[in-house]
Amino acid sequence: MATSEDIQTLILTTLDTQGAIENTDSLKTADGNAIPYLAVVGVLNSLASKEMITYTTIERDQFNLTQEGNEIADSGSHEAKVFNAVDPVNGIAIAELAKLLGASAKIGQGKAFKNKWIKKDGDKLVREVESIVDQTQLDALEIRNTGTHSKPATLKDLQARKHVEKVKLISYKVAKGPKFALKIEKQATDLTAEMLADGSWKTQTFKKYNFAGNPPEGGHLHPLMKVREEFRKIFFELGFEEMPTNKYVESSFWNFDALFQPQQHPARDAHDTFFLLDPATSSNFPDKEYVQRVKEVHSHGGYGSIGYGYDWKIEEAEKLLLRTHTTSVSSNMLYRLAQETKARGSFKPAKFFSIDRVYRNETVDATHLAEFHQVEGVIADKNLTLGDLIGFMEIFFEKMGVPNIKFKPAFNPYTEPSMEIFSWHPGLEKWVELGNSGMFRPEMLEAMGLDPDVRVIAWGLGLERPTMIKYGLDNIRELLGHKVDLDMIQSNPACRLDKKMGKELVGKDAVDA
Repeated sequence: MATSEDIQTLILTTLDTQGAIENTDSLKTADGNAIPYLAVVGVLNSLASKEMITYTTIERDQFNLTQEGNEIADSGSHEAKVFNAVDPVNGIAIAELAKLLGASAKIGQGKAFKNKWIKKDGDKLVREVESIVDQTQLDALEIRNTGTHSKPATLKDLQARKHVEKVKLISYKVAKGPKFALKIEKQATDLTAEMLADGSWKTQTFKKYNFAGNPPEGGHLHPLMKVREEFRKIFFELGFEEMPTNKYVESSFWNFDALFQPQQHPARDAHDTFFLLDPATSSNFPDKEYVQRVKEVHSHGGYGSIGYGYDWKIEEAEKLLLRTHTTSVSSNMLYRLAQETKARGSFKPAKFFSIDRVYRNETVDATHLAEFHQVEGVIADKNLTLGDLIGFMEIFFEKMGVPNIKFKPAFNPYTEPSMEIFSWHPGLEKWVELGNSGMFRPEMLEAMGLDPDVRVIAWGLGLERPTMIKYGLDNIRELLGHKVDLDMIQSNPACRLDKKMGKELVGKDAVDA
């Protein structure tokens, strides 16, 4: 077997005597064998890196016989075997032909009939001609010997009959390079201390480093993250603490039950919520007393409420799901606030916010996804009123660049009173919905252990709609998903909310809250 050094010597000496190599397929070892393709490529790349040669790729199609095609070339076509099996005088019974030729009988009969070599006579086959030329065998032999055929139609027919397959062959045309020589000079791979000391580096030839690949580009923030950062700045300016939102899988207890949402509520149906199959449940709940208070307020009421009057089941609360809103995080934080208050002996006001993904079993269309981002803010303090919520909403949305807002009464299972938030859109000349808000119910807060005079106001809105309007996108699938345009992400500028005009932050339809 020829070594790399043998192949290098063969290529260089051939170039020296012939001036060029028109096709590397012509290269043969000393014993006349062809040189493996991969061995040739490796040597060519090595010599080209030293600028001793240059080479270009030659591609061509070759047609090879399949196993069946080789059998035809050796022993004849199926139709010829059928003709030869038919007795010139008496013919042959069709059943006997099948026993004699097996699969060839069925395959060859049709072609033999088509060629008018044989015909049917009762239950027998008889010859229609005295002799035949097995052109299929001749075609197979031509392809075996030349790698192609003079008639393209024949090639196509034999490919369709699975007698021939096409393969792509690659070879190279080689020429002398600017540093061509018969002897290969050994190149140094490193600059050593000895070379620097004795000065030999000045005359040494160094091997080139291979810096193949595209130059790396810097990362680009997604438009959603740019708008998200603007919202975060607003919350931080107002003294809010960011809630931990990395718990995407939540129990029904924190997502629904702790929020005083009944277990028969439509939102808890599989048509609206993604429930987990494995693991399907979790019993990792807070203290048993709190769970019992939640059960009691759902079933029989309490804290001024008559409850829902149904048999609350722990099995429903244990079901795991992909959280449907970040309010599940808020319920955790408020329970933690109640525990801290109990341990400290005094209540400390708190302001929390979160911006993260939530999941709904929605049909995906131009304005809806099965997952989206929710912006949520929560303020807990003593003796807060609906007026505090309205006043704070005006401050918050003015910082967003939406100064002109109004409110409409609404219903939520866990807030009372509840309000939808609207803003006047100058371009559409109508009021459009921005989000939702309300005051958390005593059935939720007092069951956690918070004092009756502690009130919690909260509001939420979507992140996708403001982002779409800010960056001029009509279809939410252009913002998220596997078909998102990466150039859009790379080319869009940083987000700067216009604090003077609010028209670009509201859309034609209601923002998911």
